[in-house]
Amino acid sequence: MSGETISTGNTGITGTVLYRFYTFFGTCCFLLLYPLSPLVKMIGGRLAYGLNERFGRYPDSASGPVAGKKRIWLHAASVGEVQVAENLITELEGQGEFCFFLTVMTEQGQRIAQKKFSERVTCLMAPLDVPCLVRRAVEYIRPDIFVCVETELWPALLCGLHGLGVAMVLVNGRLSERSFRRYRMVRGLMQRILAGFSAVSVIRPQDGERFAELAVPEERIRVSGNSKFRYQTADPKEARDRYRQRLGLEDATVFICGSTRTGEEELLLPVYEKLRAACGNRLVWIIAPRHLERIPALQEFFARQQLDVTLFTHCTGDKRKADIVLIDCMGELADLYAAGDFNFCGGSLVARGGHNIMEVVRWGLPVYFGPFMQDFTDAAGMVVPVGAGFKVADADELGDLLVRHLRNRELYEQACQAAHKLSEQQCRAVREQTEIIRRWLGE
Repeated sequence: MSGETISTGNTGITGTVLYRFYTFFGTCCFLLLYPLSPLVKMIGGRLAYGLNERFGRYPDSASGPVAGKKRIWLHAASVGEVQVAENLITELEGQGEFCFFLTVMTEQGQRIAQKKFSERVTCLMAPLDVPCLVRRAVEYIRPDIFVCVETELWPALLCGLHGLGVAMVLVNGRLSERSFRRYRMVRGLMQRILAGFSAVSVIRPQDGERFAELAVPEERIRVSGNSKFRYQTADPKEARDRYRQRLGLEDATVFICGSTRTGEEELLLPVYEKLRAACGNRLVWIIAPRHLERIPALQEFFARQQLDVTLFTHCTGDKRKADIVLIDCMGELADLYAAGDFNFCGGSLVARGGHNIMEVVRWGLPVYFGPFMQDFTDAAGMVVPVGAGFKVADADELGDLLVRHLRNRELYEQACQAAHKLSEQQCRAVREQTEIIRRWLGE
């Protein structure tokens, strides 16, 4: 990219100077540290992972010409952004023939990406943000469009792509107040970095306002919502009827506790008893422990409580022998939630970071969870404000809330409607973001 001033006055000049200093400093550091790379590889560890690819040295086999397919380069920071990329790629695959490249910044993100995509997508470590390495990566991938997932803003990469005339869009953009204050201190540099984006799709209106403050033209900004938690689902009624028929649930109220961790069942037992009393004993409790090796311990626990349990794999139709069911197989929980009335996500009453509450919301059902949701703060921040999810401080509060929703059908239905609306918003966000990509790809 040429060194022209992007904006009038001192702001643009400062941006140019900052950019030149950044790239000069980065190049010097790379040249100084590059001779140490054999030692880093020998020692191994996190810094050594994918080091050749970080230098822009990618396998020759992955970048061959693909006749008739346009090349889409998506860049994600780590695991969370890989989920966004997966949703976009899945949507795009149904709309045409494309060749996908996904770059990530972390070892965990790379391993997750490779597991998710297998041979569908070329998964690579992103180049270090040094101009010569960026050029090497761009020459290898030869993208028709670059898709920046969320707000992964690397100056040399973005300015390099813009200078080479590659179409660029930013999707699922977000700017926290803290990041915005930091970026505003170098507004001229940010103006230069963001100048190459033909479109900026943001999650919330305030994100759009902050990008506009950083000199992104308002006509390029579109509020599309969050595409991170969109899931392909079967028909909710079909899934619900299928599981309820298999488990012989008939008109029973169903309390599902998914991905529970050690110690949670003891906390949830009083919740079950309180809800069962309110239901008039028409309650079936389904428990899906996060780790199947805990099944024997759970059977022993319920035996000590003189409560009968049955295993999911032993249930077919009217053969369910008890009102407490333990899920003893993998791969059922995500769809099983459709059969529940009150769905609790585990790992949240004990300090385990929570689990994916959007697996419940996607069925148009409210989700309940405890205070420990460190691993899913984004999702919790989406469901609670709109009334599609409910965070409780402890098991006592959970029991009281479930009984209140059981007795107040109107309140419960409002929560279901909020969940359905939120799920639809996720699908719409993916569609809008893929439309933006296709538009600037020239499709």
